[in-house]
Amino acid sequence: MIDDIDRQILNYLQTEARITNAELARRVGMVPSGVLERVKKLEERGLLRGYEARVDARKLGYGLVAFTFVKSDDPVGGVASAQVLAAIPEVQEVHHIAGEDCYLIKIRTSDVEALGKLLREKIGVIPSIRSTRTTIVMETLKETATVPIPGTSEGQGDAI
Repeated sequence: MIDDIDRQILNYLQTEARITNAELARRVGMVPSGVLERVKKLEERGLLRGYEARVDARKLGYGLVAFTFVKSDDPVGGVASAQVLAAIPEVQEVHHIAGEDCYLIKIRTSDVEALGKLLREKIGVIPSIRSTRTTIVMETLKETATVPIPGTSEGQGDAI
C-alpha cells in the first residue's frame, strides 16, 4: 500500500524526473531527508523502476514508427523469440499477447526502406519466426510512459 504522499511523489517524478529532492520535498510538504527515504523505499519496492531522458527520435533520424504482429513457434508460455526480438536496437517494445499472434513489437526506423530491411534481415531470419504483419504509423497523437497513479486527480482507485 502507498499513501497520499507516495502518490504525489510518483506523480511528480513521472512528469519531472529531474526535480531536485528539495523541490520535491517542498511540493509534498515534507523535509528533504524524509522524501529521500520515501523515494528509496519506492525504488526498493519496485514502484520506481528507473529514470530516463525522453529523446526525440525524429530529430535523430528515426521518423518512422511501426507496429508488427509476430507469430512464432515458441511453445505456450515460451519467450525465446521475444528475447531475440528485444535485442534488436530498433525494436523499442516487445509485448507477449493473447490471440492469433504471439508478440506485438514497436519498431522505429528512419524510413520505409529501413523498415523493410529490418524485417527481412533481422526479424525474418530468426528461425522461430513464422510470419509478421506490420502497420505503419501515419501520425502519433499521444505517446507517454506515465502511468495514472490510483488515488490522485490523475488516476482512479484507492490503493496500489
